[in-house]
Amino acid sequence: MSGATVTAAELSAFGDGLAVPGVVCLWVAVLLRAPGALRSPQQRGLWLAVATAAGAMTLNLPDVVAYAMARDASYAHTIGLVRNLIGVLSAGAVLYFVAAATRGRGLQLASWAGTLLWLGVLVALDTAAPAHGTHTIPNSGAPVPSLPYWLVLISAHLIANSICVYVCWRYSRRTESRGLAAGLRLFGLGTALAWLFWFAYLLKALFASTWAMPVLPLLMNLHGLLRAAAILVPTLFTLRHTLADTATAWRLWPLWRDLVQAVPHVVLSRPRAGRVLELLWPPVPRNLLVYRKVIETRDAILILGEYVAPGVPELARGHVVDSRIPEQRHTAAALACVLREARRAKLSGLPGHPGQAPALELPAAMQTSAEGGGLREEARFLVHVAQAYGSPETSAFAPGPATA
Repeated sequence: MSGATVTAAELSAFGDGLAVPGVVCLWVAVLLRAPGALRSPQQRGLWLAVATAAGAMTLNLPDVVAYAMARDASYAHTIGLVRNLIGVLSAGAVLYFVAAATRGRGLQLASWAGTLLWLGVLVALDTAAPAHGTHTIPNSGAPVPSLPYWLVLISAHLIANSICVYVCWRYSRRTESRGLAAGLRLFGLGTALAWLFWFAYLLKALFASTWAMPVLPLLMNLHGLLRAAAILVPTLFTLRHTLADTATAWRLWPLWRDLVQAVPHVVLSRPRAGRVLELLWPPVPRNLLVYRKVIETRDAILILGEYVAPGVPELARGHVVDSRIPEQRHTAAALACVLREARRAKLSGLPGHPGQAPALELPAAMQTSAEGGGLREEARFLVHVAQAYGSPETSAFAPGPATA
């Protein structure tokens, strides 16, 4: 029996230990997502739900509660009432988020009307109750300020959370966006934990059931962490996309630099002095950096095709077949060899042959990208060309004086 008591106490302490990290994560997520969420009607309800939940959980921190209890009863009562009202506002924001997700105009109006009704009833019940301090449901005795007050408060959370969990689960299975599906599942899971929290309070209010009390801090604080993670999903996906683009631009840079040195007029913006500076302070918007590198590299390749001597592409293909280059990289390696020779010819002042140069062997990815699609595939292929371009095998390619 004592072991069970110790386990329950440790579980409660662990849950309380997550209170401050959970609140900090919530506020960080709220601040990071505020600019984008406030501009997007689809994200506004979700952001407001998390922001109000962060406010309610801040007022429910153990140190804040202890400070309020240490002062007079009026102060403790005010903190408790404000915390509950913010919690109901959070439930209303959850309903608004659901309405926005389902594009239900009537449900949006109903969510705000219901929220105002809940808030008004709570204030009326609190005012009608006898003088009291902080709001609580003691293990023995009547709830403070009254049982109807707590039933209205709990019903607001249970109804909003039930609808939210259903919609999040349903739409996460139907959407094709991995980021949206992940965000909905995280938010739905956090909301499900909040539902269990308030259901345990319903059992305590109606039947004086206290067996679930030790786990409630853990449920509430995990709910906060999951909701913070849910609204940070777009930021994490954007960060991953930015890091991937940065890595691609870094790998393309040596090939791009050599080619645009030969045909500088393909460059839209004046390049920076070096690769590091180019990535830290790009001459174009960061989200267009890879796009511009790919487009400029492709344009340079097409222009340098006019300086490819007859027979060079065939010699390049034979060279890479005889080398240790993996078979799946043969096309990229052969193109890298041809580009080295074409660049040398252009910089040497040899005349080009517009419309008469042998066609370079380009993959389907570059051909479809030239028509407006497949940018990712083309960038991946050009990275392989860039890797081959700087390899010893490509440097060793020498077509001979006849083709030159």
